[in-house]
Amino acid sequence: MEHTMLQTIVTVLLLLMLLLIFVFLFFLFKPWRFFFSSRFRSSSINNNNNNKGSIGGGELERPLVEDDVNASSYNNQHNHNELPRDYDLEGACYPNEVNFRSPRTHGQGLVHKQRLHNHSVSPNFPQGDTLIVDVISDHHHSEDVADVTQVFKLPPPPLLAQIHQKPNSTTTNNNNQNDRVQDFVQRDITDQRSCLTLEVITGPSCGLRCSVQSTNPSRLPLTLGRVSPSDLLIKDSEVSGKHALIKWNLDNMKWELVDMGSLNGTLLNSKSINHPDTGSRHWGDPMNLANGDVITLGTTSKIIVHITSQNPRHIPFGVGMASDPMALRRGGKKLPMEDVCYYQWPLPGLDQFGLFGICDGHGGDGAAKSASKLFPEIIASILSDSSKRERVLSLRDASGILRDAFSQTEARMNNYYEGCTATVLLVWADCNDNFYAQCANVGDSACIMSVNGQQVKMTEDHKIANYSERLRIEGTGEPLKEGETRLYGINLARMLGDKFLKQQDSRFSSEPYISEPVHIHQASKAFVVLASDGLWDVVSVKKAIQLVLQTRERYNTDRENTAEKIASMLLSEARTLKTKDNTSIIFLDFDTFNSFSCKVE
Repeated sequence: MEHTMLQTIVTVLLLLMLLLIFVFLFFLFKPWRFFFSSRFRSSSINNNNNNKGSIGGGELERPLVEDDVNASSYNNQHNHNELPRDYDLEGACYPNEVNFRSPRTHGQGLVHKQRLHNHSVSPNFPQGDTLIVDVISDHHHSEDVADVTQVFKLPPPPLLAQIHQKPNSTTTNNNNQNDRVQDFVQRDITDQRSCLTLEVITGPSCGLRCSVQSTNPSRLPLTLGRVSPSDLLIKDSEVSGKHALIKWNLDNMKWELVDMGSLNGTLLNSKSINHPDTGSRHWGDPMNLANGDVITLGTTSKIIVHITSQNPRHIPFGVGMASDPMALRRGGKKLPMEDVCYYQWPLPGLDQFGLFGICDGHGGDGAAKSASKLFPEIIASILSDSSKRERVLSLRDASGILRDAFSQTEARMNNYYEGCTATVLLVWADCNDNFYAQCANVGDSACIMSVNGQQVKMTEDHKIANYSERLRIEGTGEPLKEGETRLYGINLARMLGDKFLKQQDSRFSSEPYISEPVHIHQASKAFVVLASDGLWDVVSVKKAIQLVLQTRERYNTDRENTAEKIASMLLSEARTLKTKDNTSIIFLDFDTFNSFSCKVE
């Protein structure tokens, strides 16, 4: 009897254990999801088919430019908030770009016509004509495309697609009108050109810079992160692999900052722009950027935003910029950035004049920043006097303007314990599309030109070790001692700022060297390299010219952004040769007319 009861108890316990195992496996594998998934998939396909029907009858009948701007922002927000299944959370990047090819590349099939009303784009469109946009899709893959878009959230097609003129019996010059419309669309877009420059002002990558144009889609969006291939590569352990991005919103003509689900967050002017659900790694909402805004990645890396408007019709030659604080050894900590490179074309109220300059600071960047701000203001103010301006144009010589500008800049600078070199290149045009350039400098940031294959040195080196500078100092009545190459620890005898040193020793000077004006005609294939001593310490003038000519030859068939490529190439050469000083470069290409490019690393 007892034996029978024991067997019964053991059997019950075994059954209970089997039941528990079954329940555990049931909840572990969730078999019900197969039934609901198939039902959900079928309903999704039905919905997509319904949506396709609505697209054919509703979406495609809407104007190409929506009246409600909120619709586009809504789509943008949802595109950012949804992460695809293969998104790398740790690196915060898409591992394979192939997943994002447009479905339009799979084939061509059904063609829908979408009407674009004239008033929806611009009042400048020719009236009385209707534009038609061909939206091409492949009905064989429509189901697959619908499923892919649910996962990957493909971006919407470009705002302006293939534009055709609707046939009209009353129109006899359809092709001419179509060309006119396309020219207008392109001109309307390129007229809204903006240049964004980011400068890291605190953190391990302090001094790093990066610039991009709104009309250069190949470099947009601009990514900020800790791992390559981020456009602004920030070596900070608090920064995520792909931390944030900046894009150009064509609808409201604004730069927008988006947090890409970073771990330590993104602040814009001390306010968080992360997604409200901080643990989800979802993207935040786009936030408009303005000139002077400060972006904080994590807690230590702060980035200041510079936004300038550029009209390509005002810049008649190629311009490239590049700079890098550099490091004392490969992979080492970056040096403090004390270089400031700048330019302004045209000067305010002076369509024929432009200014390009580099200031290399010592003891800090205060003097360099002050001088780079003052020079454009002062020179524009001097040239606003019509008699002085006409004198420059008639004599083709701006020596007096440049000398006066250096004098006024030095007088207005308040830097007692900081100083800087200053190299300023003034470029102006006459009525015959010829250019003239004249340079003035103090210090050792050099400017060279090549005109018709001839090298022209536009600056003079003011290091104390130089023979010409030692002769000048000897003329003051206090000659240098034999072998003396520094005064008060500085190897320069001419600079701006350093008011305290100049009070102590009269041998210091701010009197600039001024070059002869150089005539640049369109057939001269002229170019200018203006750089701080970080380049010239490791690259000779002859080698720099050879590198420029070789790079020009390499891009002979593709002249787009040649100036930018050459500036970047020279910077890379200085980095390869292990320069140990801040390096800033401005390259002007007078062989490339009516173009503009800017890049600062």
